[in-house]
Amino acid sequence: MRDSSKIRNLAIIAHIDHGKTTLIDSIFRAVHTFRENARVNDRVMDNNELERERGITIRAKHCCVEWKDYLINIIDTPGHADFSGEVERVLSMVDSVLLLVDANEGPMPQTRYVLMRALKLGLKPIVIVNKVDRPNANPAGALDKTFDLFIELGANDEQADFTALYGSGLNGWMVRDLETDKREGMEALFETIIEKVPAPVVTNEAPFLMQVSTLAWRDHIGRIGCGKVLQGVLRKGPSFQRITTKWNGYNKAEGWSIVDNQEERATHLWVTRGLDMIDTDSVSAGDIVWVAGPKDINIGDTFAAIDMENAALAPLEIEEPTVSMLFLVNSGPLSGKEGRAVTIRQIRDRLARELRTNVALRVEDIDRADGVKVSGRGELHLAILIEEMRREGMELCVSAPEIITHRDADGKLLEPMEELMIDVPLDFQGVVIEKIAKRKGELTSMHNSGTGMLRLEFTIPTRGLIGYRNEFLTDTRGLGIMASRFTGYGPWCGEVVSRQRGSLYSTDNGDATSYSLANLQQRGLLFVKPMDPIYAGMIVGENARPGDLPCNPTKRKALTNHRAAGKDHEVQLDVPKTHTLDTALEWIANDELVEVTPKSIRMRKIILDLEERKKMEKRLASASVG
Repeated sequence: MRDSSKIRNLAIIAHIDHGKTTLIDSIFRAVHTFRENARVNDRVMDNNELERERGITIRAKHCCVEWKDYLINIIDTPGHADFSGEVERVLSMVDSVLLLVDANEGPMPQTRYVLMRALKLGLKPIVIVNKVDRPNANPAGALDKTFDLFIELGANDEQADFTALYGSGLNGWMVRDLETDKREGMEALFETIIEKVPAPVVTNEAPFLMQVSTLAWRDHIGRIGCGKVLQGVLRKGPSFQRITTKWNGYNKAEGWSIVDNQEERATHLWVTRGLDMIDTDSVSAGDIVWVAGPKDINIGDTFAAIDMENAALAPLEIEEPTVSMLFLVNSGPLSGKEGRAVTIRQIRDRLARELRTNVALRVEDIDRADGVKVSGRGELHLAILIEEMRREGMELCVSAPEIITHRDADGKLLEPMEELMIDVPLDFQGVVIEKIAKRKGELTSMHNSGTGMLRLEFTIPTRGLIGYRNEFLTDTRGLGIMASRFTGYGPWCGEVVSRQRGSLYSTDNGDATSYSLANLQQRGLLFVKPMDPIYAGMIVGENARPGDLPCNPTKRKALTNHRAAGKDHEVQLDVPKTHTLDTALEWIANDELVEVTPKSIRMRKIILDLEERKKMEKRLASASVG
């Protein structure tokens, strides 16, 4: 049994792309976690293929390193706002946090959120100003802004008197003083962790108590719960009580209550060493442990000694969904040609597996047999799930994202709101402010950094951000930086201006031809190239004007006795725009779908037949008039 005074439990928190996972790589190298000749990828904690491709952490990861005679448990947390709920839950397992701040960007929206949660839990952060060796880095400015943020968020005197380190996670060095200290190695970081992170306050003699903070799944075992042992000892075999609790109301003002209490046993116990889960027979206070045995473990479940009274702990907050989509069977003419899993049963089975560990996800039945409604924390949260499904060989159609609304006690309509922070060159401030205003955004702050970049802060409904990110990159020529976080529900802001341009959609089936596309590209921006398979109702481009435009991209040049196809000048086609899943979901309108297969991303009308679509539009128009 390890002495709890030699244990340090901490999490690394930051805005997306401020260097959390890269810093952990350097920590591993510093303590020689891997053999000298071992082949280790960069960002070793991001072991998911999508995490590596996108350069983001999607799910919180736990690792453990040994330095001298200390055991340091480190949790790498997601930086994107759609996965912020994971950050909040894992903070319940740690005794301090490393707050990373980019030396150039300073605190960003997600920095504010994660720091606020850490301060509310009474944690005293260690601030790391990262990427100080980058061009345009301003470590002193970033630190000053971070201190201001501490004060703004109500940090107490002890929390505001934080320790700061400077360094480069990429190059593997940390120092206390940029001017005098030698820029080599991670000794300063480890020494600061041992000195400033408190050891777990525990009592091994007290009755066993822990709370489940995260979930995992293993086939043949089932759900696995992870949490910190708060007191006592847990062993395989002996019984303990599992207490399930829930909040009584939507806003949690009505408190919480116990909904279930069962006797359980631990069949498996694991602790983390390096990146590996190591089987063990017992764990004690201060340990972070993985537990299997209880059926259907839930986030927030209390595990306690069988004879312990009043053991139940308050439920952990699970983030509520703010955005929903319809997941539908692919009913298009190309269904089943590129994917092997195409039925509603297969879609439901896959979503059921996701619900085992993705606690922020909701799946609901709808009034149709070919689909379900799936709700999540944001567009990215759902897009990640869809991308994983297509890589597993599935194909399906998904609708445009829709926000989830609520009503307050007076019946007033509420919608999700976001804090939006934009860094943009001065030359583009006008178009950005104009576009955000049309999307019901309100400018709350403006700051000129003196480097040619302007920082704009807005309050905006979540609806206003749907479909805007790519437009923003176009307007700022790819030089702007945009980040947002969910702040809660606010009054309905009225209608938001949607996509300004219509669709070019096909009226025929076949393969796209150069002849037809050459004419169509004069009407708008194409999404397809010659020889692509086309079907009636499929979207083949963006109209240059408002409103949809029917077309026939499969039309071939008519041949006569006097001229052949090859006699005219060579056709010159523009490079078509290739949509990713993310950009397609942002682009489609409410009467359109994204067709997702393992090989292709297509867009289509919900009703493929033109005449049926016209009849539906007439019925909707009549209903609105009536």
